[in-house]
Amino acid sequence: MEHRSRPLNLCHVDPKLIAVNRAHMLIHGAALLILIHYRASFFFAEEASSPGQPTTLAWLIIFLGELMLSLTWFLHQAFRWRPMSRTAFPKRLPGDGELPSIDVLVCTADPDKEPTVAVMNTVISAMALDYPPEKLHVYLSDDGGSLLTLHGMREAYDFARRWLPFCKRFGIKTRCPKAYFMDDEDVSASVGYESEKKEVKEKYELFEAHINGYRNRNYGESRDGRQDHPSTIEVIHGNSSDEVVQADQQQMPLLVYVSREKRPSYPHNFKAGALNVLLRVSGVISNSPYVLVLDCDMYCNDPSSARRAMCFHLDPTLSPSLSFVQFPQSFHNISKNDIYDSKIRSPFGTLLCGMDGLQGPLIAGTGFYIKRESLYSEPMQEANLMDLKAIFGHSNEFIKHVQWSDKLNKNILSEPGTVCRDTEHLASCHYENGTKWGQEVGFKYGSVAEDFFTSFALHCKGWKSVYCRPSQPQFLGASTTNLNDLLVQVTRWSSGLAQVGFSRFSPPIYGPWRMSILQSMCYTELAFFPLYCLPLCCLATIPQICLFNGVPIYPEVSSSLFLVYCFVFLSSLSKHLYEVVVSGHSVRTFINEQRIWMIHSVTTYLYGSINAVLTKTGVRRASFLPTSKVADDEQMEMYEKGVFDFRTSIVFLAPIVALVMLSMASFVGGIARVLVLGGWDKLLAQIALSFFILVMSYPVIEGMVRSDKGRIPLSAAVQSALLSVALLLLGSALLVYREMYG
Repeated sequence: MEHRSRPLNLCHVDPKLIAVNRAHMLIHGAALLILIHYRASFFFAEEASSPGQPTTLAWLIIFLGELMLSLTWFLHQAFRWRPMSRTAFPKRLPGDGELPSIDVLVCTADPDKEPTVAVMNTVISAMALDYPPEKLHVYLSDDGGSLLTLHGMREAYDFARRWLPFCKRFGIKTRCPKAYFMDDEDVSASVGYESEKKEVKEKYELFEAHINGYRNRNYGESRDGRQDHPSTIEVIHGNSSDEVVQADQQQMPLLVYVSREKRPSYPHNFKAGALNVLLRVSGVISNSPYVLVLDCDMYCNDPSSARRAMCFHLDPTLSPSLSFVQFPQSFHNISKNDIYDSKIRSPFGTLLCGMDGLQGPLIAGTGFYIKRESLYSEPMQEANLMDLKAIFGHSNEFIKHVQWSDKLNKNILSEPGTVCRDTEHLASCHYENGTKWGQEVGFKYGSVAEDFFTSFALHCKGWKSVYCRPSQPQFLGASTTNLNDLLVQVTRWSSGLAQVGFSRFSPPIYGPWRMSILQSMCYTELAFFPLYCLPLCCLATIPQICLFNGVPIYPEVSSSLFLVYCFVFLSSLSKHLYEVVVSGHSVRTFINEQRIWMIHSVTTYLYGSINAVLTKTGVRRASFLPTSKVADDEQMEMYEKGVFDFRTSIVFLAPIVALVMLSMASFVGGIARVLVLGGWDKLLAQIALSFFILVMSYPVIEGMVRSDKGRIPLSAAVQSALLSVALLLLGSALLVYREMYG
């Protein structure tokens, strides 16, 4: 009884960090109000239209840009109001017999971009979680409908029958076989360990060879039907009849292959649609009260994650309102330099901790344990059958399990044909017609950022969440390590966030009435984060054009307001640097994050926002392109060396290079102007801004003069130069017109 009375988890708040954050908010906010007053007073001053002053249009654009940055900064402070961390105590959980069952949902879509061997390593690592195997059920959604993936599942099950007992017998912590054998660290001195390790490694190499051999023999066949194929559900039993394996194996977790029906005429709603199919299929087979969602490239690095999550879900003070436990995304392929900010430090190191101190973090796409009940609209036991069918569809079997059952459906063994028919119906592309799936039930449709949208809807309904960040990464994946994949990925994320921001569920309108103001501010900042493109594009063009023409738009050096501008600029950078250093990272990380943020602001955020508007207005259909998980040796080598690889679309390169050239021209022109004509005190701020942009853009400048394959192509540089000249001429023409005609 004393053991049970001890808390399963603890939360920690750092008063010193909170004091630093709130003091910075107060001082920095006061400085911003002074600058807003300075900008606004221009429109009422008599000298606003006098010669030598900036045009009203230029001043207005800069004012709007600074105002938008100030508003974004204000919203961003909600993340820093009350950051929190948590500790779980898995050893205090009740016995295995009292633990609830868990369904693991893994999604894959393209065996070319998501190699089958890597996907199967994720599946095997999920099967090997430190959890009672009879209470663990693993489902893989294959949106490609690939025979290669189905074959890989059978091979994975065969290998798992060797792997799981080996891990349990010798206490192996790294449960992903590929990671374990690559690390090649001996973790046990037990008798027989070395010989069994060698034997299991041979089995793993054979497992890889079987999958790759099947791919080579049936490559065309494995690619058939990705956009047009029927639903296929198979409970995996493997191919092997090895008597030694059968005699030695522990009880295996259930493994199920799911390929939903896809037809070109039916919307399939991307990952959210795949997850909702998995919810229904798993609902009639195992119907576990808790669900772990994993991306196919995010393997279980620490087998204790399930027990850690249960420390929160089984806490009587948290459980009634707790929807999900989110773990951070960590990556195994990050270089020491990390030039592309592939680690994504800020969201997982700062933002989610801040939300945890409010109503809880948002869903981060993968690595979260969610309560199945929270994904359903209302308590189901009291609802009548017709109402349930209007919500969940016309499957009596599914509705029966929604209302009452949480046990493994024994029909999967005794009457597999019946269950197969039921599950294939649930996975058909027309099943959701006339239901509330994707609207009130399951993962939300209407955005490719289904994780953000779903967690926003859950928090609006009153559910809470927690963020668990142990020192040992619970999940490890492969992050983007080349510029092209990074830009494609962030464009997709930006589009998904903006789709929610521009919808009827827009957080600043829909959120404040349904959640705390601070939580609503967090969602608002994230939903409109892509709109950073507007003020950043303004600050990357207007001051430079005005500098080139000798028109000041910032206070003179002798003015006290110049010091206020310097303070705001340095205060913002210093706070960012402080957070980076406190989190255990270097100044290099700070520079990389600033650099990538500037690149995103003029490319991915811009295109993501445009795509969201076009999608919402019906001009184009939403799209989802998975980034490639296939490692390119040449690109990986450049990434490890800290050299930017500019082999990407001209659509991405043009704005980056053009704005760097514009800053270069304005910097040189501005220096020449003050040396010849004077006026350095009026133009110093703009010269400093252009210089800062050039320093942060050093890799771009270097890319224009390099001669390797990853350089900026001459054709892209020429087109970008023409664009920068056009911007400069257009801006100069407007300024000259104003001087001549007032």
